[in-house]
Amino acid sequence: MYKICKKCGAVNKKDSKRCYRCGFKLDYDINLSLSLAISGLVFYIPANLYPIIQTNKFFSSTTNTIIDGIFLLWQKGDYPIALIVFFASVLIPILKFIIIFYLIFSIKTKSCFFISFKKKLYKFIKVTGHWSLLDVFVVVVLSGLIHSQSVSIIPQKGALFFLLMVIFTIFSSMTLDISKLGEECEKNQ
Repeated sequence: MYKICKKCGAVNKKDSKRCYRCGFKLDYDINLSLSLAISGLVFYIPANLYPIIQTNKFFSSTTNTIIDGIFLLWQKGDYPIALIVFFASVLIPILKFIIIFYLIFSIKTKSCFFISFKKKLYKFIKVTGHWSLLDVFVVVVLSGLIHSQSVSIIPQKGALFFLLMVIFTIFSSMTLDISKLGEECEKNQ
């Protein structure tokens, strides 16, 4: 996490108490995490509505959204792959949004309940953050590997929106200051 000076705009180290450039006192601002999380949520909607991939075979062309791909894999009997795509592309991003908003709410309201559980939730979103790029990675790899005269795979808008959603959720979790969880509770004890 980094702290941005409200006076001069300089980016400071997370443990800085004062701005290195102007000396202004730095405070933690939860609104940055909140705005990044909302931005990620905004991009999640078109990531699921727009096609993520276009497949051209001979003289036919098909476009698929993430959900279409999951159903197609399931219908073809590729149950493990369909489940992996479902977890990585649908379930885990939704869980991450719920957890991030819950943590932001907890920090904002200075909630003293379940502090150790909230810290475990934070570790979960940090660990799963990089796995969220699985879909984008698969689309890029397939696009690069499968290009012949008879078959081609082309990334679509949905892949870009999904990538933006992942980036914003990763930044949102990076800017969360987990040390603020229960800070008021420790002061009052």
